[in-house]
Order: sequence, then structure tokens, then C-alpha cells
Amino acid sequence: MALFFSFFVTLIAVAISNFLARLVPKISGTYINVLVGIIIAWIPLTNRLILTLNSDVFMLTILAPLLFFEAQRTPMLMVRKRLKSILGTAGFLAIVSAIIATVILHSLFALTLPIALIIIAICTPTDATALESVISGRVFPSTTKTALSMESLFNDAAGLILLQAALLWQQTDHLGLLANFGKLIWSAGGGAIVGALLAMILALSRQYIVRSNANVISSQNLMYILTPLIIYLIAEAIDVSGIIAVVTAGLIHNSEASRTRFAAPRQMHLGIQTINFMDEILNGFVFVILGLNLERIFVANFTKATSSYAWLLIGAVGYLSLLICRWLYARFLIGDRSNRTATLFALGGVHGTVTLAMTFSIASEKLGSGVFSQIVLIETVVIILSMLVPTLIFHYWLPVDLDEHNRNQQTAKLRHEMVLVGIKQVKSMSLPKDVCNLVIYDIKDQGQHNGMRSFISQWKDASTQKEVLNTLKSVEQRRALMQAFNAERDYLYDLARRHVANSTVIYDLYSEILLAESLVLDPRNQLI
Repeated sequence: MALFFSFFVTLIAVAISNFLARLVPKISGTYINVLVGIIIAWIPLTNRLILTLNSDVFMLTILAPLLFFEAQRTPMLMVRKRLKSILGTAGFLAIVSAIIATVILHSLFALTLPIALIIIAICTPTDATALESVISGRVFPSTTKTALSMESLFNDAAGLILLQAALLWQQTDHLGLLANFGKLIWSAGGGAIVGALLAMILALSRQYIVRSNANVISSQNLMYILTPLIIYLIAEAIDVSGIIAVVTAGLIHNSEASRTRFAAPRQMHLGIQTINFMDEILNGFVFVILGLNLERIFVANFTKATSSYAWLLIGAVGYLSLLICRWLYARFLIGDRSNRTATLFALGGVHGTVTLAMTFSIASEKLGSGVFSQIVLIETVVIILSMLVPTLIFHYWLPVDLDEHNRNQQTAKLRHEMVLVGIKQVKSMSLPKDVCNLVIYDIKDQGQHNGMRSFISQWKDASTQKEVLNTLKSVEQRRALMQAFNAERDYLYDLARRHVANSTVIYDLYSEILLAESLVLDPRNQLI
């Protein structure tokens, strides 16, 4: 029951924060999510309802599906082309920067090498979702952004292995370089193999069912939603990287989906909408949890935090050390080698909820409460700096994305003109007055031109069956809507052909019309 209330309150917080983000478009929705999480933790009643973060549950139920969906949006061909870059950033860069930063922390502060490595290993993984929040509304080079996204998909495994090696070093006073390097290869390579094999088995099973008389859309999509959970659990059970396994599985599902989208269109459409819905909710969930735990961390460690500020300095130096390593790597070891690209790459290594989850995963280790508290505070500093520093720098350094900035205004303008075209088409038809009025009301709804008073009147009429149409008039209503939609599509197509509007906006509106038409034509629609 406690777990249910915990999820329930968090999901309500996600819904509220997403509404608030729409009302404050100049601030990234991620920061709104974090702020709402802080407020929830600050209120005693809601804070008590939410359980302490369990890193294992978080990795399984939140992170695994998120990475799976993110990987599925990535073409396998892109990964093959960038394999060298991925190995460089997720492997070489992660390990070398961890070694350098560990030595720096050990040299400057009274930290043993194992503790310093634990601190650095936890903040090795980067977060693509957090990156989106810091570059929101800005023009960011696509090649650098792709490189950062690829890095974040695969460097979690390196961080986890480094953390395991550091904990073993702390407990046994023996680092075991060869053993741990072999474990890294086994974990990452084994995870990729297990993920690929399980993904192919599950995909082939689904495709066989799709092409048989036994296909059930609800069961198919349920199997799909459970896929990352199943793969993660199996991979972790045989001691390979569950994260790499679900990422590999997602990549394979991308190529599967591209060649089967028309075999069962309803199933594919429902699946895509389910992915988009879950992705948005899980992303909000992640950052609400981040805000909630940041507040809890500061409250729980307030006395220690205010008695000495060594944790603040260690966190700042750790972040700066990793930042410099990233800059040097990008400046001298990757293609562009310009100062601008190196700086963007370095600042783009944003840390987020994976770092937080890894921090709480060591709570049960025998580090001592004082050491664990210090590590928690240090990692909090790293997370905050990695998000705040690039946000401020990019705000003044990168140009505003005008397409993104003007998209809402342009969409509203084109939607208004599109609706007028549809209404004009309806008025040109010979329709009974009651049918014409109902169709025009429906067309106006596309542009949100109907006020609350008009809606309530229509709702009342529908509830009291005042405007029930006979079969013939119902057919006329359907045909009128189809012709109106067709006129709207022709209008948008003409705009696209003449290149007078943003193609993304046109395709978005065009798809809305097709979805609206499917509501009119789909025989399985039981609401009309």
C-alpha cells in the first residue's frame, strides 16, 4: 500500500508540473519537475507518503524502460557508423577521466583512493534527458548532440563497473585491474549479446503472432511494454549489464518496427502513442524524484553540511576535473577539434538521475554513515553544477532556436487558416441546417474556436438527445466532415509544396487531420 501511495503522489506531481511547464514556456519543463519535487518533499504530509528511493526498483521500473524507448528511436545504422566514437566516449573517456579525477581528489583532499574512485565512478554516467533540459530553446550542433546522446546510452555500464571495482578496493585494499577490466568486457559485451538475443526472440515471437489469426493488440502491446523489464531482469540475473542489454534491445526493435509498421497499423499506432505517453511520464517522474531527493538530502545532512563545506569544494573540483578531461578528449581526439566543439561536448556531459540512483545504491555498503553522507552531498553538488553551469552558459552563448521559439505562434496561425478552409468547404455543400451546424462546430473544435458556453450547449443537446440525427443525416454528417478534412489537407499540402511554412508544423497539423478523420471513419470507434 505504501508503494502504491508513493507512485500515486509522484504521478500527480508529474501531471501538475507538466501543466505548470506549459504556463511558463521560457523555463525548461525539467526544472519545473525538479521544483515540484522539492516542494513535495518540503511539505511533511506528501513527503511522508513517498518512500525512500530504492535504486534497484528505480533502475528496473524507470531507467530501463526510458533507455529502451530512447534506444528504439535510434537507428542501428547510426550506431554502427559511430561505433568507434561510442567506444571512445563510453569506454576510453569514462575510464581515463575517472582515473585522472580520482588522482586529483586524492591529491587535493584527505580522501583515500578507493573513496575518491567511488565518488568519481558515481558521476561517470551522463544523462541525455538532462541534456535536453539545458539546451532547451537553443540551437545546438546536431553532430555534437548525437555524440552526447550515444555516449549517455552506453556509458552507464562503465560507471557501474568502476563503482563495483572501487567498492571492492575499499573492502579488500586490492584494486585488481585485470580482473575488473575483464569484468567490464564481460558485463558490457555480455549485456549486448543477451539483449540482442532476447530482443530477437521476443520480436520474432511477436511478428509470428502478428501474421497469424491469434493476434490480439492489447496482448501484443502489453508484451512490448514488459520487454525492457524482462530483458533487464534476465541480464542482471546472469551478471551482465542490464542497462546495455535494454539499450541493445531497443536498437534492434527500431529496425524491427521500421519494417513491420503496416502489418498491423492499429497495433503500431497504439504502440507508438503508448511509448510517447510513457516516455513523457517517466521523464517527468525521473526529475520529480530528483528534486524530491535533493531536498531530502539537504535536510537530512543539514548539520553536517553547515559544519564543514569540504563536500562543496570536493564536488566542485570533481565536476571541474571531469569537465577538463572531456574538453581535452574532444579537443584532441575527436574529428572537429575546435575549441567551440570541445566546450560544447564538455558542458554537454550532464549528470542526472542515474548518478542519484548509483549514489543510493551504495547505502548498504560498509562505508560508515559519515562517509556515505559526505558522498551524497558531493554527488548532489555534481548534479546541480552539471545542470546549472551549461544552462547559464548556453543561455548567453548559443543562439535562440527561432523555429522552436515561433512554432506555437505559427502552428496557431496555420491551424486557424486551416479551420477556415474547412468551414468554407462545409458551407459550400447542400446540407440540412442541423447537419451543417454540427459539422461546423466539429471543424471549429480543431482550432479551439468553440468557447465553454458553446460546448456546454452542445453537451446538453447530446445528453438530452435533442439533436439526434437519423441514419441519412448521420451519413451526410460523416461525408461533410470527410470533405472538410480533405480541403484542409489540400490547403496544407499546397503550403508544403510552395515551402511557405515550417514543414514540421505542416506535418504535425496534417497528422492531426488524419487522426480526426480516423475518429469519423474507424468502425471500432464506439464514442460516436
